[in-house]
Amino acid sequence: MPGYGQYCPLALATEVLAERWTLLVLRELGLGARHFNDIHRGVPRMSPTLLTRRLRTLERAAIVERVRVGRRIEYRLTESGQALMPAIESLAVWSKSWLPATLSDERADPDLILWDMHRRMNTQLLPDGRTVIRFVLVDQPETRRRRWLVCERSGVDVCVNDPGFDHDLDVESDSRTLVWVWYGDLPLTRALDDGRIALHGPQALCAAFPSWLQLNLLAEVPRKTSAGVGDYS
Repeated sequence: MPGYGQYCPLALATEVLAERWTLLVLRELGLGARHFNDIHRGVPRMSPTLLTRRLRTLERAAIVERVRVGRRIEYRLTESGQALMPAIESLAVWSKSWLPATLSDERADPDLILWDMHRRMNTQLLPDGRTVIRFVLVDQPETRRRRWLVCERSGVDVCVNDPGFDHDLDVESDSRTLVWVWYGDLPLTRALDDGRIALHGPQALCAAFPSWLQLNLLAEVPRKTSAGVGDYS
């Protein structure tokens, strides 16, 4: 993007960081994404070509470094990039606190929520062995209606196609409800009691599911404006 023609530190920072998608790419790196495909899954509406360009811009600014590990390329935050993370986190907290909680169909992206969810599962509370959770998103087209989390103590994978394992638990909901719950605007217990989220499976797994589901890091940030909140009622 064109520069501002100012030697103001804020102007210089904005020239690097204010391009579309850049802060979201940094969000993914700050949350632990290291490989190109993992970064892209956190920003699925960004084209791979544009992601490549943004990563190169961040490399030139010494905010991100590109490292070969074996046969794979990893992207890592430099010391400069790590120092930037508190500012990005503060911006997210400000947004949750002060911006209207409007949620359109376009913004209710279940794939992004499930991608975020897979890194927030409390794996230490999972049963021994493998637990497969199938999400049934009743408002989505048939081709996007089912998603799977394959959970083990060692980690969690997200599958957009049937992984071929029997599923242990079904979670049935619509995309908006999932987003409201994930960001702390609708209590999970209320969504379950109201039937907006329905669990199908062994009673023990249904009872344990809420303890596995650690919500988004911003879920406990209180909103200071009620605009948009309550649209799920």
